[in-house]
Amino acid sequence: MIQQGKITNNSLNKTIVCNKKIVDLSSPLVMGIANLTDDSFYDGGSYNDFEKAKARIDELVQQKADIIDLGACSTRPGAKLVSAKEEIERLVPVVRYTKKTYPESIVSIDTVWSEVCKACVGEGADIINDISGGSFDSNLFETVAKLDVPYILMHTPTTPDKMQQNPHYDNLFFEMCEYFATRLKRLRRLGVKDIILDLGFGFGKTLQHNYELLRIQKEFSVFSLPILTGISRKSMIYRPLGSCPKQALNGTTFLHAFALENGADILRVHDVPEAKECVELFKLYNNTAE
Repeated sequence: MIQQGKITNNSLNKTIVCNKKIVDLSSPLVMGIANLTDDSFYDGGSYNDFEKAKARIDELVQQKADIIDLGACSTRPGAKLVSAKEEIERLVPVVRYTKKTYPESIVSIDTVWSEVCKACVGEGADIINDISGGSFDSNLFETVAKLDVPYILMHTPTTPDKMQQNPHYDNLFFEMCEYFATRLKRLRRLGVKDIILDLGFGFGKTLQHNYELLRIQKEFSVFSLPILTGISRKSMIYRPLGSCPKQALNGTTFLHAFALENGADILRVHDVPEAKECVELFKLYNNTAE
């Protein structure tokens, strides 16, 4: 999965470089979520102090998460953004602990603020995971370019507190392609090398939009970039079933199979063991298991 060396031309679209190590995405990876917040939709408050956060990191490593995604601001519908200062205070000690205790771990930082990017990458974080597509902080793209780290570019039409107010698209695929193309052009001009696309399930999208995206996800391979899918325990799963996030594991795993079939290179999840099993069975189904 991770090796020292140079990227060859025939692997450009299925690798990223994290701290001078090549991360191979030719086999799907699992990104485990650690929310250091009070109000995330599923596990808000579970890891909102340092000791709880450390325990979550230990758990994710033991479960063999390929990437650990740390976030200190809830992006559930209706949530307000928190300041860069508050995110830094929450994130930096956890990044420091993770990289000191598990130096080979790959750490992603879920943030929209350039100052948070600088602070966390300075402590060894490997990837920036931005739900805003660079639209909340005018310095973010330039900062990511200077830090020379992989960047996850997500589609979202507006801020979390407004994104579910009557979302509408004349043509969902074409409008999202335009969104990505515009931002990719800017990122490439700045010299950002490794970019991963996130279609933004649940961000400014209706239930119907989310399932349309899942069906056509593979079409976004037109950009020749890895795709991250984040649907874990979201309302697109539990609301149609009349349940809640805590009861949405079975539905999540079911839809993860479709996400993998439709081109997901990374699954961003709350439940690592189940997602890892899904990936292994998917590989057997496609005769690619090692």
